[in-house]
Amino acid sequence: MEKDALQFPDIPRGELEKTIGDLIVKAQSVLSAQGRLRALLQAYRAVIEELDLERVLTRIVEAAVELVGARYGALGVIDPSGMLERFIHVGIDADVVDAIGHLPEGHGLLGAVIQTAESIRLPHLSADSRSVGFPEHHPPMDAFLGVPVRVHDQVFGNLYLTDPVHGEFTDEDEELIESLAATAGIAIENARLYDQARRQERLAAAQSDVRAALLSPDTDDVLGVVAERIASVVPVELVTVIVPEPDGTSMRVDVARGADADVVRDTVFLAEGTPAGRAVATQTLVTADAWSLPGGHWDLGPTVAVPLTIAAHTVGALCVSRAAGGAPFTHPDLTAVSEFAAQAGIAVSLAWARRDRQRLEVVEDRSRIDRDLHDHVIQRLFATGLGLQALAATFPDQEPVIDRHVAEIDAAIADIRTAIFTLRTRTSPMQARQRILELIAELTPSLATPPRLTFTGPVDLVVTGPLADDVVAVVRESLANVARHAHALTTAVEVTVTDTEIAVLVEDDGDGIDPAAPRNGGTSNLDHRARAHGGVFTLEAQPVRGTRAHWRVPASVEA
Repeated sequence: MEKDALQFPDIPRGELEKTIGDLIVKAQSVLSAQGRLRALLQAYRAVIEELDLERVLTRIVEAAVELVGARYGALGVIDPSGMLERFIHVGIDADVVDAIGHLPEGHGLLGAVIQTAESIRLPHLSADSRSVGFPEHHPPMDAFLGVPVRVHDQVFGNLYLTDPVHGEFTDEDEELIESLAATAGIAIENARLYDQARRQERLAAAQSDVRAALLSPDTDDVLGVVAERIASVVPVELVTVIVPEPDGTSMRVDVARGADADVVRDTVFLAEGTPAGRAVATQTLVTADAWSLPGGHWDLGPTVAVPLTIAAHTVGALCVSRAAGGAPFTHPDLTAVSEFAAQAGIAVSLAWARRDRQRLEVVEDRSRIDRDLHDHVIQRLFATGLGLQALAATFPDQEPVIDRHVAEIDAAIADIRTAIFTLRTRTSPMQARQRILELIAELTPSLATPPRLTFTGPVDLVVTGPLADDVVAVVRESLANVARHAHALTTAVEVTVTDTEIAVLVEDDGDGIDPAAPRNGGTSNLDHRARAHGGVFTLEAQPVRGTRAHWRVPASVEA
């Protein structure tokens, strides 16, 4: 039997082809939708699998760009004042970014998305009245899509996308990015909590380290301990502890840890207008986008200064700085620095109280020894001497021998009285000679041989107060320079007080200095200290080998 012939519906051929074409278009649309949903799920996964906040923010931008085929993308993080705090961008080369200069601040259309907290989609950026144009060197951009990213009910930031491959952003593109933004808010919240937990862990560990170090009997540089530990709490380039100078208008870098620490240590500068000066004056945390000191010693980026209060007294400012162009400090960073400074101040207060108690115990022991020597030992020796003199009268032939023994007893009594005087002196504030002797003992391990030390004139009577602080600083800086740079075998320190001047002379037989080399922060600081007293400081090469540092001020200067 012959098979039936293929029968077509009784409709025109053109209409049938149109119907088939529509089915194909719908099928392609379904496949496209499935593909974009699959891409959205992959974007979700890429965003939520990270816990580091910075990496999460970068992943969000990368996923958004890939999801809608945009050429450029960015995520602007909003600060508490409603302006852009950070700007994470994708698609623009690093050299172009450098040529553009500063990142956007949240004006124009970027600011419109911030203010309205609603999505904005435009076919052409330039056609919108809110557009303020682009800075020089910025690549051209046309189609625009801005979507807010919320964490709970708060707008954390905004996603900005431009120039999709298909020309304009569609309703579907906007829905996809809004969906991604909702997931991004959850991922950001998780990363924030994780980052906060890690920061609190680092803060607790640093505070524990500070307390342990300050309780150690071998710890003398308590502020140095504080400066070293804060770098483990927030990533920074340089940490300094800056203290006010006696003149009331200047400040000095007392402690420095990190990059260029040797250069900036002991630098003196005017406090007015600096983050450290404002922090001490206002007793509040102060931030700055950049910080430079006269002389080019510093060229730093974001800086935070917080007052360092110890035993209810502000001793200076704790400053942390990042490199020029570095990331600004976030609100959690500022909180961590402030908390660390407060806890460190309490720890240092306890350490100083413990040190004062130990000193008091030493004073009490010396007082007891003083009394015992005076009331018992000297009286017994004196009685023994009297007895020997009486015995000499009884045995005249033994008188020369007995007199020699009596003379030895008198000499011993004189030595004991000298020791008693020394014990009593040490219970009073340390004088210049003793401070310099202890400084020499501290720095001797870093030198090839112990320095030869000479005092001439009434040093302790004349060198007192701020002048004594400057003299000790001169000896410290000069010997530190010898230890770091000179490679000297011998060093000599001479402190001289005459009717006309006070002088400190430090000589070594090391490598010498380059006359053309600029003075660093330490040596220029010695020159500043000399001029403050109306004196001079010279640093020159020795005739044969080595360096000669000579610091002189008039003796008429009030100590």
